[in-house]
Amino acid sequence: MNSENLSIGFIGAGRVGCTLGRAFFAKNLHISGYFSNTYNHACTAADFTNSKPCKSMEELAAISDVIFITVPDSCIYDVYLQLKEYKLKDKILCHCSGALSAEVFKNIELTGAYGYSVHPAFAVNDRENSYKEISQAFFTVEGSEEKMPVVKGILETLGNPYQIIRAHNKQKYHSSLVMASNLVIGIYRIALSQLGECGFSDSTAEKVLQPLFLNNAQNLCQNGCLNALTGPVDRNDISTVEKHLSVIENEDALKLYKILSKELIDIAENKYPNRDYSELKNVLR
Repeated sequence: MNSENLSIGFIGAGRVGCTLGRAFFAKNLHISGYFSNTYNHACTAADFTNSKPCKSMEELAAISDVIFITVPDSCIYDVYLQLKEYKLKDKILCHCSGALSAEVFKNIELTGAYGYSVHPAFAVNDRENSYKEISQAFFTVEGSEEKMPVVKGILETLGNPYQIIRAHNKQKYHSSLVMASNLVIGIYRIALSQLGECGFSDSTAEKVLQPLFLNNAQNLCQNGCLNALTGPVDRNDISTVEKHLSVIENEDALKLYKILSKELIDIAENKYPNRDYSELKNVLR
């Protein structure tokens, strides 16, 4: 079974389901249809992918070789329990959770189907337009060995880079993505609040930080941690770090500053192997 001959259906017609379906459709993969608890959403997604809106999960399962379950993480197991009531022999079930493994499909071997997690490391924020950018996403795949070539074939047709990972690594993998994306928003918000304490309006604070943030992110992605590092830790500027520590009033923000600065010291020591950072380490203790 190769990817060109597969019929791929979706349970869930939200942002992820629409984005993946349209991306698959653009690569000439056959989309069989969509099922959603809200039938109008299934109709919209089906129109988007030249496929069929289904009025029941059973109908969607019957016309699909591969079923992508693109619902919130908390709903995946419940959807699977419903699917188990239908004929699933030789079908491939894929969920798109970053945190859950294919082990959520408990006892799937009893149904004759095969389970996988297929996760794009990508922030899908637009139901209608994110498919245009998902070609940049790196996918991770995890699940049964038996049909893994089929799942890999779908991603190879899509043209995205991917890596197979093991179930026990899914939580650590997902925490890494959260640190590099969601938690950065928390750091950015703390920086905005500190400018607010200095008398900056919200809009002015954004103007101050946006070019700095974007330039640094681009530099980091293009040149890596070592070459992107700048600032007082990079310079081993103990006096400036001490002054920062003395004025950060929020206790959690102070702890975060220390933790992240220690991480930057590790980078700086690799960048400047002959420079002594021991005094700066003492300051951060």
